[in-house]
Amino acid sequence: MNTAALTPEQSRVLAKGPFPDYPWTPKTFVHPSGLSQSYLDEGEGDPVVMLHGNPSWSYYWRHLVRGLQDDYRCIVPDHIGMGLSDKPDDKAYGYTLRNRVQDLDRLLDMLDLGDDITLAVHDWGGMVGFGWALKHASRVKRLIILNTAAFPLPAAKALPWQLNLGRNWMLGEWLIRGANAFAAGAARDGVVRPLDPDVKAALLAPYDSWANRISTVRFVQDIPLQHGDRAWDLVEDAGRRLPAFADRPAFIGWGLKDFVFDHHFLKGFEDALPRAEKQIYEDAGHYVLEDKHEVLVPRIRDFLDRNLL
Repeated sequence: MNTAALTPEQSRVLAKGPFPDYPWTPKTFVHPSGLSQSYLDEGEGDPVVMLHGNPSWSYYWRHLVRGLQDDYRCIVPDHIGMGLSDKPDDKAYGYTLRNRVQDLDRLLDMLDLGDDITLAVHDWGGMVGFGWALKHASRVKRLIILNTAAFPLPAAKALPWQLNLGRNWMLGEWLIRGANAFAAGAARDGVVRPLDPDVKAALLAPYDSWANRISTVRFVQDIPLQHGDRAWDLVEDAGRRLPAFADRPAFIGWGLKDFVFDHHFLKGFEDALPRAEKQIYEDAGHYVLEDKHEVLVPRIRDFLDRNLL
């Protein structure tokens, strides 16, 4: 790894490694604000843009990158405040979905990926990715959807109490930022198969202080539930337009033991994308690529190989 090219934040986090199955040297995109966004750019071929959620980072996609990089170009950003990217305070960055989408727009414009993009999304990556796709739908040729959302909270689904606590109560913010309850809880409860200690440490490595956990709590606080919430219009528009993507190849991989993105969210994608290929696991959780990467990555690779454009 060429450490001379790393930003201070990349160097700080990677010094906690080495992280299992993550051998790559990240690249850096500097936004007009001066903030540095870390991303992986591995392999050559049709681009696959992989978008993580909260509270993970590009490390979550490592098995899929390893499974695709021989024939595909894997682009895997860390959102601002997450992973190996800079972690500014609220004065230096607005932690909103709209800004996340704008960040992605700038990064992909710089990379000049063309018009045959596969969008792979997980957790909040779904809304970031589909928020970007609202402006660039014609460039999205294939979809890989893993335990995520691209529409408002389903009417039959109550907001889990853990998210309500983090979204609406100061105690929740203290637990997330002071005790790392959200990231540590996800690493424990987001899987059925317990994580190897080194893998768990890697997932948690970027989030090691109050200051460095700002994005994990701001993501929760930005969950849109009704008109007037600042991300509501984007989420509502994405949900309304999601069925327009039914004409292109899509793959849904889902762990049903997910207390947030459960069967209600899965049904939302099944209804909007009725032709999508599916691999549903009764014995996998939110971090479905952790629980099932040995079988899920080959399924995704087969899907992509059969749907080359």
